[in-house]
Amino acid sequence: MTVIALPRVRRRAPVALGVCLLSFAAFWCAQRAAHVSMIDLMVYRAEGETVRAGGDLYALRTTEAHLPTTYPPFAALLFTPLTLLDTAGMRTLATAGNLALLVVFVTLSLRLVGHARVECVWWIAAAAVWCEPVWTTLRYGQVNLLPAVLVVWDLSRRPGHRCAGVGIGIAAAIKLTPALFAVFLLITGVVERTRRGSGGQWLRHARGAALAFTGATLLAAAVLPHDSWHFWTRMVFEAGRVGLVEDTANQSLRGVLARLLHTTEPGTLWIAAAALAGAAGLAVAVAAELRGRRDWATVACAVTALLVSPVSWSHHWVWCVPMVLVLAATNRTAAVCTALAFCTYALWWVPHGPGRLELHQTGGELTLSALYVAAGFAFLTLIGVRLWRTSRTA
Repeated sequence: MTVIALPRVRRRAPVALGVCLLSFAAFWCAQRAAHVSMIDLMVYRAEGETVRAGGDLYALRTTEAHLPTTYPPFAALLFTPLTLLDTAGMRTLATAGNLALLVVFVTLSLRLVGHARVECVWWIAAAAVWCEPVWTTLRYGQVNLLPAVLVVWDLSRRPGHRCAGVGIGIAAAIKLTPALFAVFLLITGVVERTRRGSGGQWLRHARGAALAFTGATLLAAAVLPHDSWHFWTRMVFEAGRVGLVEDTANQSLRGVLARLLHTTEPGTLWIAAAALAGAAGLAVAVAAELRGRRDWATVACAVTALLVSPVSWSHHWVWCVPMVLVLAATNRTAAVCTALAFCTYALWWVPHGPGRLELHQTGGELTLSALYVAAGFAFLTLIGVRLWRTSRTA
């Protein structure tokens, strides 16, 4: 029977690869047929051009939407090679690069959950490319998959690796949100040291992330001293520059509260809610990590970061890919419901767009426009309950 089964197993990977390539090709055609703007990619290239020209990075307003620079200066350094390409070549390279990053992201996520069969990578990537966060990431030419890959690459390797923390540190230097992973590692190490006198591996990991972040930031400061000073003393505190807080695309706790309260600024209520959500989410992540469930911990930390961030656009939720994979091994019903939440594009079924229509949403519309936040809280609750039950039976 083994002799008969082996050829079948060997045929699965090529078939899965073929389906994945077909899915990617269909996706590429659909994106081109939709005449996607890849507007964020245009902003990235404008940032690179500004760096090369020695201009003021944070005074930049580009594209028809007059979009500003919002990332740290280190990101702008990474964008300078885009200036060497024409628009068509840049869009092609960005799309191909993001599709490759998606495959890597799926591979690392499967490794995290302990299920790294090659054919599974291709099947999951073929489906994941159509979920709303991934579609929108490629539609805008966004960079979301790169920091996510760096973080999961960092956390999916063996403990104590000499480069531990580098991925998280570089990711945080590109976009600030991944910095919460360093905080998570630090808290885990402190808790373990308090309880058992150990915890060194987590503390070293957090230190490595801090050093990598500092090194990347200092490199940017050496090349772009004015822009670095401007960003870290002023721009980093101006969350309003990113966009309208009540926008349906803002799938953070702050965005949901703004729509729920019909206000453009939820103020202290959001600060209190974010503090509670952050504390609860980190508690779940730390508890999962200390019980040896790094897959649960990684996704719990990512979800927490997305919830408490002032702005988490729908395309930032590419973390739905490992979230569904973790749930598939934990609760298949929850995994299916979560996959539907991210694949139905339901948050766009509500009134949105010019005129701040989001401030007048009704009960049902508010529910749909809070879909990702609800999925995030549901995930944290499910993992938290399972950890609590495990602790009671231990």
